[in-house]
Amino acid sequence: MITVGTEIEMSVEDVAHGGWCVGRHDSQVVFVRHALPGERVRVRITERTSRFLRGEAVEVLTASPDRVEAPCAFAGPGMCGGCDWQHASLEAQRRLKGKVVADQLSRIAGLDLDVDVEELPGTPDGLGWRTRVRFSVDSEGRAGLRRHRSHDIEPIDRCLIAHPGVDELGVTEVHWENISDVEAVASATRADRAIVVTPTTAKLGALPDLKASSAVLRRFKGGRVQSVRGRKGVREDVAGREYRVGAGGFWQVHPAAAETLSAAVLDALEPEAGETALDLYCGAGLFTGALAEAVGAEGRVMGVENGETAVRDATYNLKDLEQVRIERADVAKQMREWADVRADVVALDPPRAGAGAEVVRKVAGMKPRRIAYVSCDPATLARDIAAFDRSGYRLVGLRAFDAFPMTHHVECLAVLEPVKLARRHRERLDEGEQD
Repeated sequence: MITVGTEIEMSVEDVAHGGWCVGRHDSQVVFVRHALPGERVRVRITERTSRFLRGEAVEVLTASPDRVEAPCAFAGPGMCGGCDWQHASLEAQRRLKGKVVADQLSRIAGLDLDVDVEELPGTPDGLGWRTRVRFSVDSEGRAGLRRHRSHDIEPIDRCLIAHPGVDELGVTEVHWENISDVEAVASATRADRAIVVTPTTAKLGALPDLKASSAVLRRFKGGRVQSVRGRKGVREDVAGREYRVGAGGFWQVHPAAAETLSAAVLDALEPEAGETALDLYCGAGLFTGALAEAVGAEGRVMGVENGETAVRDATYNLKDLEQVRIERADVAKQMREWADVRADVVALDPPRAGAGAEVVRKVAGMKPRRIAYVSCDPATLARDIAAFDRSGYRLVGLRAFDAFPMTHHVECLAVLEPVKLARRHRERLDEGEQD
């Protein structure tokens, strides 16, 4: 029996979801990190289950032509778990991510698609993009990042994928007394910076001096964030509009992602003046704002978000748009209350767990003419696309974006349309053709 710590030789056959590659050893399925398809590697087993093994490639016996030297000294077996693909060229990373998305769509949704992952502008080397980095602090007060599938912390001197605004704070260069983690936040478009610290004691003690000025916030158990000094977050600019984003809230971490995705959602939905649009899981109001300007003062946009800080930010960010209404609620619950609402277009950007069957049914029940579904998890996206199909909506377009270079994460935009267009949309289409 192969046990944890055993080293084996094996051939890597394919890529798998989550930053893994997969192969077999004596008919046993083995998921491997730090390898690439087509390679022959020596693997140290790190986990055994009843169905498969997990391990890390500790030696490459036959290398793939896609293999490169990892730019970071902390990327490798047993070290930082933040990056999955530093050992692959950026072109290969995007190809592997596209294969994962296509595999999930095929396996879960029964769709046969070729998926090309688009490079986002501004980070040609795949480094220096992450505007939010959550560092963990070890028992000696050193900031670092967690190892893969572990609570152990890898002390580092810097994170190469961190945005320059994060790197300039110098979080890893100071001692953190009685702090369990430090989230560093930098605006992609302004000089705003913030740190969110989680103390291990009831009272927040003195904090070290950082290399650059920043706002300071405290995170309590349960996730509540309280301002200690300075702004409560950072400001971001997208398509000529300023957005206030809470330091502990959600915002796209790649500098080009917010603008790219906002434009992609508008291109997908093609909202028209006077229409009704929904933005579910609206966060700080990124898509809500774009949709509101597209439908104009005669239209309306209803955003739904469950996070208190995000709702406060969205309400503030869009206070000049009278056609916008922001509701703080669980999306599924709010959709039940809106059972009689009819929407023309719907945007949704749920967390990694996806929208789920109930939300999918409720959205389909509103009979929109088009849906734009933004997702960072291809497995739950595929599951929900299958659910939409059962509710009478088919996938008509898919784009994928490399919004997280060096990691296995990928951002997708799925576009869905009804198999049978609702009567009100057919009539409007007929009117447009007559005009």
